[in-house]
Amino acid sequence: MQPSIDALIFLVDDDASVREAMAWLLRSRRLPSEHYESADAFWPRLSTLTPAERDLPRCLLLDVRMPGTSGLELFDRLSAQAWLVEMPVIFLTGHADVSTAVDLVKRGAFDFCEKPSSDNALVDRVERALAQSRAAIAARQARAHVTDLVAELSERERDVMRCVVEGLPNKLIAEQLNISVRTVEVHRAKVFDKMSVKSAVELANLLRGV
Repeated sequence: MQPSIDALIFLVDDDASVREAMAWLLRSRRLPSEHYESADAFWPRLSTLTPAERDLPRCLLLDVRMPGTSGLELFDRLSAQAWLVEMPVIFLTGHADVSTAVDLVKRGAFDFCEKPSSDNALVDRVERALAQSRAAIAARQARAHVTDLVAELSERERDVMRCVVEGLPNKLIAEQLNISVRTVEVHRAKVFDKMSVKSAVELANLLRGV
């Protein structure tokens, strides 16, 4: 039985020897990886990610210079489509490309590593990138959960919730919505129950960023 995969590590480099060395290094820390010889070969893979794979932490090890679409061009494409949020990029670079890699880090790349890399420094970077990816995925799932909870509220409950988050007292909410204070109290209690919160502050914090 094969071990379950709990992360996705993509390695894109046109040098087969580099791919093999990096793959061996990752396997030494029990990190499986997928290998691609070009950016053009890798790009279609993203469209095939299953829902389960989208919930796995992932990172991309990407060569700077390659035939066809370069690592720089692929990075720009990933950045434009917000892939970097949940898939940090670690650039693999030769000495001549170090200044370019530093600039890419300023533009949103996670890190870079000079080739050849035969020690565990690269794997340490990968594990930090996966931790960042895991946090981003957890945040996205939390936002989706809150969105689902809000969707279960009635229209009137959402009206009351908006007023509560604005800090309005029940009397002003009643006046704004043209309902009784008692009705506000009932809706307010239902909102707190459905959203699993105990206070207006907790509710506002829950909704922040959704």
